[in-house]
Amino acid sequence: MRIEILCTGDEVLSGKIVNSNFSYISQKLEDFGLQVIWGTTVGDDRDSLMAAFRLAAGRADAVIVNGGLGPTVDDLSQEMAAKAAGVELVLSEEWLARMEEYFQRRSRIMPPNNRKQAMLPATAEILDNPVGTACGFALDIAGARFFFTPGVPRELRRMLEDQIIPRLLKMSGVQAVIHLKRFHSYGIGESRADTMLAGLEELAPDGSVKLGFRAHYPQLETKITVRGRDMDEVQRKLEPVTAFVRERLGNFIVAEDDRTLEGEVLAALVAAGGTLTVAETFTGGQIAARFAPQPGAERVLRRAVASRDPDQLAAAAGLPALPEDDAAVAVAVARGIAAASGASHALAVLVALDEGSDRIDLGGTIRIAIVAGDRVETREARVLGGREWVRLGATEMGLDCLRRFLLGLPVAERIDFEKG
Repeated sequence: MRIEILCTGDEVLSGKIVNSNFSYISQKLEDFGLQVIWGTTVGDDRDSLMAAFRLAAGRADAVIVNGGLGPTVDDLSQEMAAKAAGVELVLSEEWLARMEEYFQRRSRIMPPNNRKQAMLPATAEILDNPVGTACGFALDIAGARFFFTPGVPRELRRMLEDQIIPRLLKMSGVQAVIHLKRFHSYGIGESRADTMLAGLEELAPDGSVKLGFRAHYPQLETKITVRGRDMDEVQRKLEPVTAFVRERLGNFIVAEDDRTLEGEVLAALVAAGGTLTVAETFTGGQIAARFAPQPGAERVLRRAVASRDPDQLAAAAGLPALPEDDAAVAVAVARGIAAASGASHALAVLVALDEGSDRIDLGGTIRIAIVAGDRVETREARVLGGREWVRLGATEMGLDCLRRFLLGLPVAERIDFEKG
C-alpha cells in the first residue's frame, strides 16, 4: 500500500516550526510495517492545497494530512477537502456537542470561531479526538483514502494510534497481529548495536521478525517488530527474540518499552528504601529535572544542587573548600551533600569544559562519584562534540552510572562516545 504524508502550514513550510509530526507519523507507521512513499509540505494557501490533494490522490492509496483543523481563518483543511471531494461542508451536530461539552467541563465558554471546527465534508467519517477540539475525519478523494489530523502533537498521536493505524492495517489486507518491542540503551551507537544483534531476524525464518533502530543521542532505541496470526503466536516468537537482545546488549540496556532510565533508577531506589541527593555542574540541573516529574520522586529526591561556582558547590556540600586534586572533588562533594541532606545515596556529576568556542572537537571531562554509606564508586570520561553534546552526555552518564551502581553492574564500563 502506498502512503503519503501531507503536512500543512506556513510556519512548517518556512521552517519556523520544526516538523516533528512528520517524523513521528512516519516512524510509527514503519513500526507497524506500513511504508511511507511520499512526504509533502504545503503552506496555508487554497490553490496550493488543492494541487497537493490532487497530486496525492493520483499516486497514493492513503494520505495522512496533518494540520489545518483549527478555528482560525488560515485553517483550511476542511474547506479544501470538501472541494477536492466535490461535496458540501455541513455542520456536524455530533462534534459541535462534543466541543461544547469539552469547554463546559473546563468551566469555559466556547468562542464562536470554534464552531468552524464542526464544519466537515458531507461524506466525512469522524475520527475521534478525546484530548482536543479539532475533529479528525476521513474521506475518499479520487480513489485515495484521506485521513485529516490535528497539528497539536498530543492530539495527532492519540488519533494516529487509536483511529488511523487500525484503518490502514485493514486497508493493507494484513491479517495479523503486530507487536512492537522496544529496548532503550545508552553507550553504544547504531552500527555497533547492529553488529551485536547480527542473526536476530534469523530466529524467525518466515520473516515475521524485523529489527530497526532509532538513534537519538545519547540513547539508542532498538525496535523489534513481530508479526503473527494472533497474540499467542506473537508472544511465542517474541520470547526468544527478547532473550537474544537482552543477552547481546546486556548492561547497555537502560529500559524497555515505555519505561525510562530515570524511572528505572527511581524504582531501584524505592526498592532499596533509599533516598537521593544530587549535585551537578554544567548540566543545568537536568539530572534532577529528569527525576522531579516521576511518580514517587517526592519521597526519594531529598535535595538537588546545580552550580558552576566552586565556592557555591563547596558551601552546599558543607566543605570549607574543594580539594585541589580534581579527581577527589566529585567524591568530596558527594560525601558532603549526602551528609548535609541525610540522603542514603548521593550522586555528583561534575564537568570540566574545554576552553574555546563551541565546535565539534570541543569537549569536556566528566567526573562522577556515587556515595552510599561506606560504598563509593567513581567514573571519569572525556566526551567531545560541542557544549550541548557534553551536557547531554554528562546527564545521561550520571543517570546510567547510578543505575548500574544500584543494580550491582560495573559502573565504569567504556562506551562508544568516550574519547581518549
